[in-house]
Amino acid sequence: MASDGQPVKIPAVSLVQGSQAPTTVVAQRSGNALPPSGRPAAAPAAPSLQAQVQLLNKYLNDSGKPDQFRVDPDSDDKLIQQVNPANGEVIAEFPASEFAALARSVGISGVVVDKLA
Repeated sequence: MASDGQPVKIPAVSLVQGSQAPTTVVAQRSGNALPPSGRPAAAPAAPSLQAQVQLLNKYLNDSGKPDQFRVDPDSDDKLIQQVNPANGEVIAEFPASEFAALARSVGISGVVVDKLA
């Protein structure tokens, strides 16, 4: 059987003009083996919106920027609020679907945003 990881012999015909002699091609399998179930493993789950916002705040804190964000507790994870860290006042609100653009606007780009958004 072809899925047992053993080399497979495939009959092939040479495409050179005048030669019709069959030849044998040996194909080696490469890549990762499937798990015992035979189906590819599930991709890891994306971090929650709360975890994404916490990473954003950590980045901002580490880079010395005063901006802070939180998930609106009354929005069922649909809104991100920008808050004044001095008094906790909400300055702005953004749809959660705009997290990637929001993160880029405060200076985060690349792998962190692409993996989380």
